[in-house]
Amino acid sequence: MARGAAPAPGALLCTLLWAAAAAAAPGGGPGGSPAPGVFGRVYRGTVNISVERVYAFAYSSSEPGQVDAVRVYVNSSSENLQYPVLFVVRQQKGVLSWQVPLIFRGLYQRTYNYQEVSRTLCPSEPTSETGPSDQIIFVDVSSMAPFNIAYELLVTRLENFQLETNKAFNFTASPSQPQYFLYKFPEDVDSVIIKVVSDAVYPCSVVSVQDIVCPVYDLDHNVEFNGVYQSMTKQAAITVQRKDFPGEQFFVVFVIKPEDYACGGSVPSSIHGNVNRTWNLQRTKNLQVTIVPSIKKSVYVQAMFFSFLSFLSFYLGSVVVAFVHYIRVQRKAAAGRLSPEDGSGIMTSSHPITASTPEGSSYGAIDESSSSGGQQLSSSECGPPAGSDTDSSVEEESDFDTMPEIESDKNVIRTKVFLYLSDLSRKDRRIVSKKYKIYFWNITTIAVFYALPVIQLVITYQTVVNVTGNQDICYYNFLCAHPLGVLSAFNNILSNVGHMLLGFLFLLIVLRRDILHRRAMEMKDTYTLDYGIPKHFGLFYAMGIALMMEGVLSACYHVCPNYSNFQFDTSFMYMIAGLCMLKLYQTRHPDINASAYSAYASFAVVICLAVLGVVFGKNDMWFWVISSMIHVLASLALSTQIYYMGRFKINGPDSDLGIFRRAAMVLYTDCIQQCSRPMYMDRMVLLIVGNLVNWSFAIFGLVYRPRDFASYILGIFICNLLLYLAFYIIMKLRSSERLLPIPLFCIMATAVVWAAALYFFFQTLSSWEETPAESRQKNRPCILMGFFDDHDVWHFLSAAALFFSFLVLLTLDDDLDTVRRDKIPVF
Repeated sequence: MARGAAPAPGALLCTLLWAAAAAAAPGGGPGGSPAPGVFGRVYRGTVNISVERVYAFAYSSSEPGQVDAVRVYVNSSSENLQYPVLFVVRQQKGVLSWQVPLIFRGLYQRTYNYQEVSRTLCPSEPTSETGPSDQIIFVDVSSMAPFNIAYELLVTRLENFQLETNKAFNFTASPSQPQYFLYKFPEDVDSVIIKVVSDAVYPCSVVSVQDIVCPVYDLDHNVEFNGVYQSMTKQAAITVQRKDFPGEQFFVVFVIKPEDYACGGSVPSSIHGNVNRTWNLQRTKNLQVTIVPSIKKSVYVQAMFFSFLSFLSFYLGSVVVAFVHYIRVQRKAAAGRLSPEDGSGIMTSSHPITASTPEGSSYGAIDESSSSGGQQLSSSECGPPAGSDTDSSVEEESDFDTMPEIESDKNVIRTKVFLYLSDLSRKDRRIVSKKYKIYFWNITTIAVFYALPVIQLVITYQTVVNVTGNQDICYYNFLCAHPLGVLSAFNNILSNVGHMLLGFLFLLIVLRRDILHRRAMEMKDTYTLDYGIPKHFGLFYAMGIALMMEGVLSACYHVCPNYSNFQFDTSFMYMIAGLCMLKLYQTRHPDINASAYSAYASFAVVICLAVLGVVFGKNDMWFWVISSMIHVLASLALSTQIYYMGRFKINGPDSDLGIFRRAAMVLYTDCIQQCSRPMYMDRMVLLIVGNLVNWSFAIFGLVYRPRDFASYILGIFICNLLLYLAFYIIMKLRSSERLLPIPLFCIMATAVVWAAALYFFFQTLSSWEETPAESRQKNRPCILMGFFDDHDVWHFLSAAALFFSFLVLLTLDDDLDTVRRDKIPVF
């Protein structure tokens, strides 16, 4: 009978029965006869093949409906694994048994023996009767040893078995002495977060949440059989919802693992060494558990409203800008002061456009006959009116050169020391526009075929997590992971809505410009327009689709983030960076830009290389050697193409297979032998700096071999894009061109928002480069509305930053709409 507790009416009969057997077996009844046990008393004895001890413990709950738990402590001085001491605990609805020494198995079948064991017995279910309930526990001690083996037994009642909300509880556990506690949901709480912390990294431990079902799985080899669990070093957090537990209560189980390799610790080298070593209390860990209420349902609604309204405000701002622009155009029209273009890429009809070039604009030309010949051909090829795009097979051929008669003249023109936009916009506009529209249709097709299997795969990942309960599969920020339905971290998915909304808004802005430009073109007699940058919107449409798909695939990645699907989050980042560089180059090189097929093929090679880097990039030196060589050779080949304006072809029937040999000879002749000044100084400066940056990346990767290869590749793309954009803006200002208020505002907004976004990006909240337990050490609480964490804020800001970056490319050269193309320099 428990100390200090009044005898229950139902326990009087049991007390009389035990008293009769007490005299015969004061240290435990031999031959199966139970001896009455007292809680808190240490029982010592011996057992062998012919002597078995049985103890009986009775107790009653002190309050109606209260759950009482009993803990059994045992130890034996024997280390003989052939004849262990067997302990069997019989309860009303179950049996629990173990042996001493208790054996745990680790990697390479290593064994770890523990002579001191303590287990918490599965408590009886609370009853709704008004009277207290009586419970009886029988503890059997036996062994098959032909000699006596000593043991000790202690049975106690747990006073702090039930955890309380918002109240920290400290305890100690070891592999042979696991702990678990009960928690009941308060009436006004639908979801709670179990927070567990420890001052020590090791030993590695496991936190599990299990339903009120006996037996409780509280050993290393079976803790994963039931419920939800995650490994832990210094920090763990599990969100539990009331709807998942019909009884509105659950067990929180704490298990210490016999080895630390699962948490990033040292891995045993082999099966030899420390075999059958007795560990006992050498792997204890002090833990603190706190259960706090999670957010209310109203916070979900507020977070969704905040996410959508924040980005819908960009729609409102765009409408305001478009309305102001419309009023300005109407006032100019009323005043009769319309210019050839109104500053937004929209041609007006009040200014006649001719196809001739002023006589004084042949600066840098070889001779006037060559230039005029090209212009006459361009005029003769202008074809039908602007609004009648045909679908002939000739026009759809992306690589069709509309200047067959001047193929030889094309190379002559591109060798001019000073090139103007008119020299590189000589092809039929209809053909070039259709060529760039292929970018849009190709990326749309790629997006559909890429996204469908991705969605199917992440649904499978989430299903596996929900069915198995293994929360080590996905690398969430568990301190700010708010579930909704089957999704474990809805907030990380919701925060990607900005990419989709702003990507669609960018498509609308591009569509408006495209429609207005077409209307202006319909009022002309020819396709040949000699003012401003040629308007080709195919790449802009592709950029909008890429931004939307980045949101979709980032959301898919965050359904279950881990190393095997990280490429989902980065694939369209590569494409966005590549498309931006192509668009920037296309602006003043519309006739010689890469085709959609070759561009997307290059992106496919990069993505394939990124996937291989995730698999082989951690330890394989050969992979880094090959990838660095590919990087350097690609930089040299692209530099040669840019420097010579595409006159050296790498592929095709007219390919120049000696491109690298020619480049080396030019460098030797111009830089070493004669040390002459480069013919194209500006281009040479850009390419030298660009190659230095890319070679530095290649050397860095070869020396340090970063584990996150996908981010390494993305960094290369972003640095090249920023370098080219900075060069473009500097050359634009150097050429006495100006920045209008809208592109200037977009540039400033881009810089500010990107700076803020990158700050939150580098606030690492998890890392699949480490073990799940190590990753959880980086977890942090929510910082916005109690719903979004730092990475969610990165999603919000990066979407806005990409949107402003796209607007920079869209509006950067609006100041040139009133400038003739033979006055616009190429750089």
